[in-house]
Amino acid sequence: MSDSVTRRTLIKSASLAAAPAAMQKALAANDRLQIGVIGTGGRGYYLTTRFYEGSAEMGNVAAVCDAFDDRLARAKDLVQTKENKTPKTTKDYKEILADPSIDAVIIATPEHLHYQMFMDAIKAGKHIYVEKPLAHTIEEGWEMLKAHEKSGKIVQVGTQNRSNSLYIKAKEMVAAGMIGECHYVRAFWYRNSLDDNPAWRYAIPPNATPQNTDWDRFLGSAKKRPFNKERFYQWRLYWDYSGGISTDLLVHQTDITNFVVGQAVPNSCVASGGVYRWTGDDREVPDTFSALYEYPRNFHINYSCYFGNDHYGYGEQFMGNEGTIEVNSRQYLNFYPESFQGKAPDKIKARKVEQIHLPGNDNKAVEAHIRNWLESVQGKAKPIAPPSVGQEAAICGHLATLSFRNQKKVLWDHAAKKYKFV
Repeated sequence: MSDSVTRRTLIKSASLAAAPAAMQKALAANDRLQIGVIGTGGRGYYLTTRFYEGSAEMGNVAAVCDAFDDRLARAKDLVQTKENKTPKTTKDYKEILADPSIDAVIIATPEHLHYQMFMDAIKAGKHIYVEKPLAHTIEEGWEMLKAHEKSGKIVQVGTQNRSNSLYIKAKEMVAAGMIGECHYVRAFWYRNSLDDNPAWRYAIPPNATPQNTDWDRFLGSAKKRPFNKERFYQWRLYWDYSGGISTDLLVHQTDITNFVVGQAVPNSCVASGGVYRWTGDDREVPDTFSALYEYPRNFHINYSCYFGNDHYGYGEQFMGNEGTIEVNSRQYLNFYPESFQGKAPDKIKARKVEQIHLPGNDNKAVEAHIRNWLESVQGKAKPIAPPSVGQEAAICGHLATLSFRNQKKVLWDHAAKKYKFV
């Protein structure tokens, strides 16, 4: 990428890509939106900080909700610091939904809670930003879509790569024919940590007790169990609350592949892996995982993830027959034309290697994603990741989980919108 391409031009490109041909007015364009944050743990707190960084003039955080007292207090302190006012605090998200002054809610809870909270928020007439995956199962996702379609409310799913200026640029380059036909994408996410910091074994607050941790609200509709700190604070490791790698990481990468190359739901998926690195505890989800997807129109994704080596980091390689675009760490974009062993046609030979590095671009993407949602609520834009897109992304993840847990290849019936095993 030439030096003349700056962050400003890329962000402008992202804004134009998200703008609709016609938009339905949801709220007055100058209204300050009153927002409730449901789930103020690591992700919910991060989203709140990104709201203040990128859209603070558009609204106020009027209420915060969490099942752990310390997280609730931390979110309260953040709002007080940023807005010089005290938000409503509660462990019961329904209190936020019952408040007629709240216009919109951010749902950033464990994925098994998304469905009920989403359905209750839609029923309460709230606009919603819901973290990915949209739902804990494919079937829940379809019900959420139906509820959304009837509601007329604005919903954004937290697949923020769609608001990342580098991926928007990659999409434009593919559309312009820079890599020719694209039939193959390699997506990968590699992590590592020392033995005293096992993957997804987040630190448990030393003061956590059944008295300050609302275990029953955390469980929701999941299987009833005695209070368990590991399951509450390290929920990504257990099938009752998480799809593991499939719905936490893979979903981002299949979703952005869909966005860049114009795909949606695959024809099939076969997945394998297991707990290879972080053995010796009760974790259920794999730390080593691979999935192969076949899509319509002769397209394939080769996905891999491993929590025992981070040399290659994470990213996607869009491999066309005339060139390659790779996006790494959400902040590097590289383009390489094919050489054809020195016999490239003139039109391909004329293309130059292009490179962009935008440090911190993932934060900017999250800020743009939140702002796009708020502008859509105000009638100024259209959501770049509506529930229909979120469901397509979630299906990719769920198919991988289903294949892995059943040790079978899974096929998708596009007409019936159902899966079956081979």
